Amino acid sequence: MNDSNATTLAALRETGAYLSGHFRLTSGLHSPEYLQCARVLQYPQHAERFGHEMRTALNDLEIDVVCAPAMGGLIIGHEVARAFGVRFIFTERDGEGKMTLRRGFALEPGERVLIVEDVITTGGSTREVVQLLQAAGARVLAAASIIDRSGGSADVGVPRIALATLHVTAYEAAVCPMCAQGLPVVKPGSRPS
Repeated sequence: MNDSNATTLAALRETGAYLSGHFRLTSGLHSPEYLQCARVLQYPQHAERFGHEMRTALNDLEIDVVCAPAMGGLIIGHEVARAFGVRFIFTERDGEGKMTLRRGFALEPGERVLIVEDVITTGGSTREVVQLLQAAGARVLAAASIIDRSGGSADVGVPRIALATLHVTAYEAAVCPMCAQGLPVVKPGSRPS
């Protein structure tokens, strides 16, 4: 385990952000582990450190704006933008669940964007943001997250980095052993069930 992995996971455990149980993820998959990054990001010193670590990992990248999907990416996205000294915007879902830019946020054609998330599992939300911003004329250069739950396998359509990479088991609901045992499932994320 590299230093970034170790210090990131230590902060998650220390703040109670690394949970064990039976969870339904945003992707719909079930897992015995859940990362509630809001619990670590409630401490500004951790959020600031993670932002600087992402900035350092992406030091060669010249960006104009950081964009994050709401809710999970808001705090860390803002910290990364601050570390880069650039503007921060966010996307959110409309009434039909489609990712959109609202609140007067806009991008100029050719603006160079970094997308920041708290956790990537399948990469679905990040891919949606990449497609939205590209359709708006932006140049999405990369994506970053605090945690990569995919073990490095999630493809978001652009290069990406994570402060810590985990190989977390996830199951389709139909074959979930925790469901088979009758264990109640919890949906702790920011999106409704």
